[in-house]
Amino acid sequence: MNPVYFSSVCPWAPGLNDDKELWKEWAAGTKQIEQTDDAPKLEYTSPLFRRRLSQITRMTVHVIHNLLEKTKASGETKIVFVSLRGEIAREFSINSQLIEDKEILPAPFSLSVFNTPVSSATIAFHLTGGYSVLYPSKNNFASAVIPAVSPIRAGTEKACLFVYADELVPECYGDKRPKDNTPLAFAALVSAEPSPDAVQLSDFDHIPEEPKQFLKFLLNNGEN
Repeated sequence: MNPVYFSSVCPWAPGLNDDKELWKEWAAGTKQIEQTDDAPKLEYTSPLFRRRLSQITRMTVHVIHNLLEKTKASGETKIVFVSLRGEIAREFSINSQLIEDKEILPAPFSLSVFNTPVSSATIAFHLTGGYSVLYPSKNNFASAVIPAVSPIRAGTEKACLFVYADELVPECYGDKRPKDNTPLAFAALVSAEPSPDAVQLSDFDHIPEEPKQFLKFLLNNGEN
């Protein structure tokens, strides 16, 4: 099986936003991501489109937008979306509504499903390549990376857009909130061919198990 190459990494998180220098500091361990529900403004989309979007969906749309702008990737390139929790804030709202009202309204439900973030991006940017959505087994990020890049390693796909996002778990979850409650999203082009800014991934037995560590691996040019 062949290695794969991650390039044109586009991250976003509260407090760091799109600032390349701040991301370098974060990757070096001298800057922290803010644990807030801040989200990208998405000013390049229509007000009607973005007005009800959650933090995770806004972050996902934004990093995909930045990756498309950076790489000029075809709208037919397949997307692989990975998340540990998905629309966790909306899920709580839906469950509360079900308990209190004994029913779920169609509009809120349609924005609460696991594929909402990536499907919203395909609508915003008219992407037609299709997408897959992966939930990491036992919160092990590596368990999603491996199947995400397998078609490229096997030679059945030449490239894909790899996207990860998780939003801040709100206080309403109480002591059920994860210890690492970091809102973060990033996107990268994964290819079978190297490029000048690409990071090679060949050791599939030692992929970082946390999204933050994997992103640092990419931003530090393949060094943990």
